[in-house]
This record gives sequence, C-alpha cells and structure tokens, in this order.
Amino acid sequence: MRVIHAAAGLAVVLALTGCQRTSMGGFSSQDSSPAPLQAQPVPSVSSNQLPDPTGNTSQFPAAPTAGTAVAGGAQQAGTQVAAATNALDVTKESMVGNWRVSSAGSSCDMFLTLTNLGSGSRGGTRGCAGELTAMGSWEVAGKQVVLKDRTGNAIARLYKTADARFDGSTNGGQPVSLSR
Repeated sequence: MRVIHAAAGLAVVLALTGCQRTSMGGFSSQDSSPAPLQAQPVPSVSSNQLPDPTGNTSQFPAAPTAGTAVAGGAQQAGTQVAAATNALDVTKESMVGNWRVSSAGSSCDMFLTLTNLGSGSRGGTRGCAGELTAMGSWEVAGKQVVLKDRTGNAIARLYKTADARFDGSTNGGQPVSLSR
C-alpha cells in the first residue's frame, strides 16, 4: 500500500512540475509586450493647379443658341472628329490611378484599375453626376478612352489632349475632362 501512495504522490509532484513557467524571462516584472511597429513610408502626394473657373479658357465649343439647329448630334460629332484628329497617343497603363473629372460644371473623382471586367477594365467614380454615376469600366481603343456603364455600354469617349489631360463628351453631349 505504501508503494501505491508513493507512486500517487510522485505522479502528483510530476504533474505539478509540468505546470511550472519555463519562459526565458522567468518571473520578471518587466513588460513582455511586443516591440512597437516601425513606421512605413508614405507615397508622396502630388498636386496640380486647376484652371481659373472664371476665365473663358474652355476648350469646348459654345453651346448652340436658340436659333441654331443641331440635327443628329452633328456638332458633337464634329467636336469628336477634331479631338480624334489631334489626339495624343495613350496607353492603358498610363491611365491607371486617380483622376479629377470636370463635367457639367461640377467636379468629381474617377479611379481606373487594370482589373479585368468584361471587355474592359474596372473603374468607378465618386461624387459625379449624370451619366458618369453609372461608370463601371473603361478601355483604350486606339487614341480613344471609352468609359462604360456597368453593363458594358459606352457612356463617354475621351482623347488625350495634353500630358495629364483628356477631353471628350458623354453620349448625352456633356463635355468631360480628366486631369491629374
């Protein structure tokens, strides 16, 4: 019987020994929280000067007067042909990123990615009005940038007119400008 008690006592001692703290620091009073994270680099922020909104420096034609007939969008088509003739070369990669949009007298943001979405790439707008609220994708076709709605229908066409500027119009005839 003594052997059984001794074996039981030894088992209890061994079990309690397994519960001891075995960390390197022992029972130190120092804080054992992880080291703070190092700050990560932040990309630089760029800015451009916006054109004077009060000046008459618009690159778009004047709106037709009451006596001017615009049959079948002939004026819009003429503007598009002129823009296409003078357009600069554009690559899909150069379009990726954030753009400031001016359309119908207001400004908003556009974001273009290289993520495939149907026949184009994913894109979207924030704070836009009119046809541009439905933008869901975009593509480059020759010297033209085509903005599409979420079902893949073209809603606007733009041409590169300067290093960081694109001008064109929506299908409804509203002028649209992208700039960085």
